[in-house]
Amino acid sequence: MPNEPQDLHSPELRDRAVKAALGLQPFDVLITGGTLVDVATSEMRQVDIGLVGPLIASVHAPASRNDAVEIVDASGRFLTPGFIDTHMHVESSMITPRRYAEIVVPQGTTTVCWDPHEVGNVAGLDGIRWALEETKQLPLRFLTLAPSCVPSAPGLELAGAEFRSGEMATMLSWPEISGVAEVMNMRGVLERSEPMRGVVEAGLVSGKRVCGHARGLEGADLQAFVAAGIQSDHEITSGEDLLTKLRAGLTIELRGSHDYVLPGVIEALKTLPHLPQTLTICTDDVFPDDLVNDGAMSSVLRRLIGYGMKPIDAIRAATLNAAMWLNQYDLGLIAPGRRADIVILSDLEKITVDCVYASGREVAKGGSLTEIIPAGSNSNAYRDTVKLGRLSATDFEIELPDVEEARVNTIVSPRFTKWGEAVVAVKGGKLVLPDNMLLMAVIHRHGRQAPSPVIGILEDWGHWSGALATTISHDSHNLTVFGRDPADMAAAANAVIEAGGGMATAAGGSVTALLALPVCGLLSDAPANEVAEDFARLRAEADAIADWMPPIRTFKAVVGASLACNPGPHVTDLGLADGTTLEIRQLLAAGRDGHYPLPRP
Repeated sequence: MPNEPQDLHSPELRDRAVKAALGLQPFDVLITGGTLVDVATSEMRQVDIGLVGPLIASVHAPASRNDAVEIVDASGRFLTPGFIDTHMHVESSMITPRRYAEIVVPQGTTTVCWDPHEVGNVAGLDGIRWALEETKQLPLRFLTLAPSCVPSAPGLELAGAEFRSGEMATMLSWPEISGVAEVMNMRGVLERSEPMRGVVEAGLVSGKRVCGHARGLEGADLQAFVAAGIQSDHEITSGEDLLTKLRAGLTIELRGSHDYVLPGVIEALKTLPHLPQTLTICTDDVFPDDLVNDGAMSSVLRRLIGYGMKPIDAIRAATLNAAMWLNQYDLGLIAPGRRADIVILSDLEKITVDCVYASGREVAKGGSLTEIIPAGSNSNAYRDTVKLGRLSATDFEIELPDVEEARVNTIVSPRFTKWGEAVVAVKGGKLVLPDNMLLMAVIHRHGRQAPSPVIGILEDWGHWSGALATTISHDSHNLTVFGRDPADMAAAANAVIEAGGGMATAAGGSVTALLALPVCGLLSDAPANEVAEDFARLRAEADAIADWMPPIRTFKAVVGASLACNPGPHVTDLGLADGTTLEIRQLLAAGRDGHYPLPRP
């Protein structure tokens, strides 16, 4: 953000702050009449706050001072520290960092901890350098992490790059990098295999944070994962899972992107004698329309409070607890000597933000930034990352000549996937998909291997009447296409290819909606409102062709369906990969007689 890195320990700055606190010179800004949400003591008290440059110089009794260059009346409103998002992916909102800042700063977020592993999986180390450059001179503080899983599951998928211990050590040597991003290759950590052993070791040697992804881990596996040096987790699946991981010593980054988990989590927290210091809050993933319409951290806080969490506890988790986890001791508290990141709220429970200060400067008011953010010097980078030619309907057909039936491996359920097996009819030498199944094709798009579609068959995904294609496909971000009709699948895929990346839907052989994301095939530099509108149209078309069943069968399941590091089978560009056993199966399943297609009777 502008004026950062700012050395708060500058003797000259501290001289000014001390004199202002003693009344020997005026404050630069004096915020009067507000109610302080004191996250250190859980008090709500009337105070005035004096600022000098980026510092809070004094928090004192109301109306005891009136000497300031600027006086801000906060009467009847609440004063909290700036919100800190401890784990997020800008890429999930499908906009560039500057467009993201334009939206979340007026919502009260002043600091985010960004894991750019989507960009890393597409563009490698140069992409991470680009990400760091793009976060400069913004009114939002980015604490950027070094992606640990590029790809997320080595050997099970092929991304656009590969980070091993050497690349990790390089990134950790950069002062802008604040730690190791979520370690997703859980099997690699537990088996002490490379590259994960070296990646975690590089993080520990650096003295920076090593963040985790402990989905589904329990018992000895969880203990071993933490013993390996992993320090945090955001993959909470229930209230009991939260307590288990807190007891294991992990810092929890409680995410708002899995809303159905939050009520159970709050009930579990109520069983504890106090709010754990190791509980923080994050967004993880927020789609662009949700970002614009509902908010990022402000939405998570609003929902937590609505589900029964005390407002001061929710805000403490999003401020002081977060700052301590991030080793940012200048943040997270409104007190003298801290950085002046302050949010003025007109409604504490609804998290209604009136005004935002960052490093002592008013950066947002009334829901908008108070200054224009210029485009970065390299905003046109990485617009050629979809290295694919046009596809045809035949690319999505499964040819099996000389048989009438075939025994196939299937993948059952969008979440908590498991293997299935089915006998499928073959007509005219082509597999005929049953009504209760769906095709999922993954095409390598980074130019590192031949782009031959790998096709899997999904069960329990409902009945589809069209197709959806996306280059947002965690975490290798290859082109992924869902559908039943090959013509629909080809139409959606080609629309995405021609746009340089993004998402598209098709039905009746024609494209029905397109969201162009030309930067890395993941992002747009258009204003967030425009991207949100395009995405909302696309999601509405997806609703028309897909048979969703929340909370398991949802639109979000589409972008995570190829996440090979998670337990169970997933379709990747290398085959049907199992994140638990690390095996890769082909579509055709061998029967007891050893045949893959069933012989003619």
